[in-house]
Amino acid sequence: MTTPPDQQAIAERQLCGLVSGLAQRVAEHVRECAATLGLTASQATALREMTGPMTMRDLAERMSCEPSNTTFVVDKLEKQGLIERHPHPTDRRAKHLVLTAEGTALRERLLGLLAVGSPLSGLTPQEQGVLHGLLERALTSA
Repeated sequence: MTTPPDQQAIAERQLCGLVSGLAQRVAEHVRECAATLGLTASQATALREMTGPMTMRDLAERMSCEPSNTTFVVDKLEKQGLIERHPHPTDRRAKHLVLTAEGTALRERLLGLLAVGSPLSGLTPQEQGVLHGLLERALTSA
């Protein structure tokens, strides 16, 4: 049995509302965890996304923001001794962003805080896996 088009549209709007609400709760959780560590939400997002050396453009894409905004955030993290700019190994016009030892330690603390009390922590590991698969599929089919 298929769902009539108008009911499908209503269901999709409701689902989009739920996803938006979840995104807002996740953002609030990031802000709270960031404040605990003396960071802004943008700084926490940058640290969370720093999974290894990367360019400013790569980090901007991962943060879903403009490179100029990322530069501002990275400047602050650099002043705090959490991140360094190194010459890019193959592109002399670009810089590689690298976490310092202090930045790596703070990132680990942040990841630990983000994992506790997350809006998703009420789901079982199996439910999280199902949700992960569905969201991943929705993102790749769009």
